Amino acid sequence: MKPKILIARAIFPEIVERLSDYFEVQANPGDESWSPARLQEHLRGKQGLFCTAGEAIGADLIRACPELRVIANMAVGFNNIDLDAATRAGILVTNTPELLNETTADFAWALLMAAARRVGESERWLRDGQWQRWRYDAFLGADLHGATLGILGMGRIGQAIARRSRGFDMQVLYHNRTPLPAELEAHANHARYVARDDLLARADHLVLVLPYSAATHHAIGAAELALMKPTATLVNIARGGIVDDAALIAALRERRIAAAGLDVFENEPAFHPDFLALDNAVLTPHIGSASAPTRHAMAACAADNLIAAFSGKAPPNLLNPQASRRA
Repeated sequence: MKPKILIARAIFPEIVERLSDYFEVQANPGDESWSPARLQEHLRGKQGLFCTAGEAIGADLIRACPELRVIANMAVGFNNIDLDAATRAGILVTNTPELLNETTADFAWALLMAAARRVGESERWLRDGQWQRWRYDAFLGADLHGATLGILGMGRIGQAIARRSRGFDMQVLYHNRTPLPAELEAHANHARYVARDDLLARADHLVLVLPYSAATHHAIGAAELALMKPTATLVNIARGGIVDDAALIAALRERRIAAAGLDVFENEPAFHPDFLALDNAVLTPHIGSASAPTRHAMAACAADNLIAAFSGKAPPNLLNPQASRRA
C-alpha cells in the first residue's frame, strides 16, 4: 500500500502527478488557506507532508500527528518548522537549498534599483495623470554606479548579489558571522569584511540576506537605522522579523533613511498597514524566488526529497540526519 501524503498548498499539477506514482496524495488544488486546526485535521493519518514556508509546523501539530515521518519544505528557510520537535519524533525534515540563489539575487537588484531610483513612486504618479511637464527635480533618486553596496549576511545569495555589483563599479562591504575566505571575497567583486556598525554607517545601499532565528530577530531596529546615512536605501529579501517594521516605518516617514525595497515583512501576509502610506517604500509580496524555472525546480526538489525518504534512501537535502530513520 502506498504511503499517504498531504500537499498543503497548490503546486504544479505535474509535480502532483509525479508524487501520485509513489503516494496516496491528498492535494489542495484550490490553494485554501487552512487554519492550524484544519491543517492538523488534514494531516492526521498521513506519513508525509509537502509544505511551504507559509505553514507553521509546531510541536503541537507534530504531537497530534504520530504517523508523520517526513516533512518536505518547499523553501530554503525552515523557521516555520520546529526542527527539534520533529527530530525528537523521528521525523525527517528537508528543504530546497541552492536552487533559488541566483533568482533571488536578481530580485534583490530589482528592488534595490526600484527603491533607489523611485520607480514605484514615479509610476504611481504617472498612472494618476499627474505628469504634465518635465521638472529638473522630479523624482531625484540615488545612483548605484560608483556607490558603496553593503551586504549583511554573506552566504551564497549575498555573494551572488555582490557579483552583480561589478557591472555598477561598486565598492562592496559586508558583515557576516565570520569573514569569507579570500578567494570567495575576490569572486564577490572583492568584497571587504567590516564590523556591523561600520557597514551600516558606510553603505549607500544595504541589502539584508540574513537567515531568521532568535538571534537575528530585529537585527535592524531603531538603533541600527540611526547609524545609516539619510541618503541610504535598505533592501530586505531575507525574512520578516529581521527588521523591526515599526522602527523602519518611522525612519522612512521621517526621511532618516531615503528608501526601502521590501519583499518580506513581520507577520506576513498581515503586514504593517502603515507601509502603504509610504511613497519611499517599494513593497512586494515575498516573490524573491518567483521565476517559473526556479519555483518549478523547488517543487521538484521537495518531491525528490519525499520520494527518496520513503524509498529508504537519505533525502538529498536532509536537515536533521540525527532523526531516527523511521520513514
